[in-house]
Amino acid sequence: MIGYTLGASGFNDFLRPQYYIYLFYFFVPANIIIYGINDYFDTETDIYNPKKDEKELRVLASERRKLGRLLAVVIALSMGLMVTQDGGAQLLFAGFLFLAIFYSAPPLRFKSKPFIDFTSNYLYIMPGLFGHYIVSGRLPDSLIMLAGFLHISAMHIFSAVPDIEPDRKAGIKTTPVVIGRTAALILVTIFWTSLAILAITLTNFHPLSFLAFIYPLVPTSVLFFGKDINRVYWTLPYINTSLGGLLWLALVNHKIIPFVPRLL
Repeated sequence: MIGYTLGASGFNDFLRPQYYIYLFYFFVPANIIIYGINDYFDTETDIYNPKKDEKELRVLASERRKLGRLLAVVIALSMGLMVTQDGGAQLLFAGFLFLAIFYSAPPLRFKSKPFIDFTSNYLYIMPGLFGHYIVSGRLPDSLIMLAGFLHISAMHIFSAVPDIEPDRKAGIKTTPVVIGRTAALILVTIFWTSLAILAITLTNFHPLSFLAFIYPLVPTSVLFFGKDINRVYWTLPYINTSLGGLLWLALVNHKIIPFVPRLL
C-alpha cells in the first residue's frame, strides 16, 4: 500500500484493477507462501520454540501434506500472475518469491545463515518496490530502499533474539546466536536509529517523522531497562500498524487528496 501510494500520481491510479489484485495477493496468498513454507520446513526445529505454544501454531506432521498442497496451489497462482506482468515487474515479483521460498526452504535456507538471515528479509520490502514499479514504472529513491533495509533488518534480528536458545538447540546459527544477545540488541538499536534519522531527513524534518524514534526505544528498553523482550516484542505489530498507517495517510493527504477536487 505504501509503495504503491508513494509511486502513484493521482486518484485515478487507485481505480486500476491491478491495485486491488495485488493488495489481496500480498495480504493473503503471499502470507501463505512466507509462513506456510516456514512452518513446512520447520516442523522439527519448532519443537523447541516456545512461541508455538502461545502466540503461534505448530504444524503437526500429520498436517504437513495438506499444507504442501495449499502451498502448491498458491505458488501456481503466483506463476499465473507473472504471465500478466511486464519484464521489470516479473523481476521484482520473482525476487519476492525467491526470497520468500528460500528463506526457509533448503538447500539455501537463508534463515540458518548469520547476517544473510536478516539481509534476505528484504523480502518484506519487495511488495513495496513492486507496488511502486507497477504504478510508476520505476523504483523508489535509493534512500527509501535503504530505509526499508534498515527496518526489516532490525525487525528480523530483534524477533530472533527471544529464539536464541531454541535456535541453538535446533542447530540454527542465526545472527543473534552467533554474535550474542547484547550485541544483537545494539545492532538493532543502530539500525532503527539510522532509520529514524533517514525518515526525518527524507521528510525535511516533518514533526510526525520524529515518531520513528519509537523504534530504537524498543531494543533500548530491553538492553538498558531490563524489560521482558517477549512482552516488548509483541508490541511491534501495534507500532508497525500505527506508524505504517500514519505514513500511508500522510502520503494520501500529500499526493492524492489534492487531485480529488479536480475530478469532482
